[in-house]
Amino acid sequence: MTTYGTIPTSTPPGITNLEYISRAKERLKSGFGTRRGWKEMFNLHSIGFPRTFGDAIGRVRTNLAYFRVNYAVVVLLILFLSLLWHPISLIVFVVMMTAWLFLYFLRDEPMVVFGRTIDDRVVLILLSILTIVFLLLTHATANVLISLLIGAVIVLIHGALRKPDDLSTDEESALFSGVASSSS
Repeated sequence: MTTYGTIPTSTPPGITNLEYISRAKERLKSGFGTRRGWKEMFNLHSIGFPRTFGDAIGRVRTNLAYFRVNYAVVVLLILFLSLLWHPISLIVFVVMMTAWLFLYFLRDEPMVVFGRTIDDRVVLILLSILTIVFLLLTHATANVLISLLIGAVIVLIHGALRKPDDLSTDEESALFSGVASSSS
């Protein structure tokens, strides 16, 4: 029996999956949309030694806020390159990164398992524990820690040496207010 003109009250399962994928793509685009140009990041005219330790700390804070997506890409690239010689660890890294993306970062609705809502802190703790355990099982923990340390040192050196004079404080304050409003 066909009923014309009725509006279905439930959506087919395929549509909700497509909506989730499109929302995830939009969140990725907006996250990478805050990435600054690499030419701006590595402008040689903006490199100089800080006068004091306090000046270096201020530069690092400003540059971390302004170039945070670029810095994340650099650290993840260093981590990825360090795992090229450990194929099993690389597979675990990709699987866990995918799990983090879908279960924590790209999720905009509460997680429900067996009819119970799972708190974000529980998801964060479980994913952290699983990531550490899986990295320990691949015997690449030292490799991962060393590559993260190298990435942090590179970020700190760049952040301290790059003068933030040419960075727009209006964009920076809008960036902070956008972060504060999205995390609320």
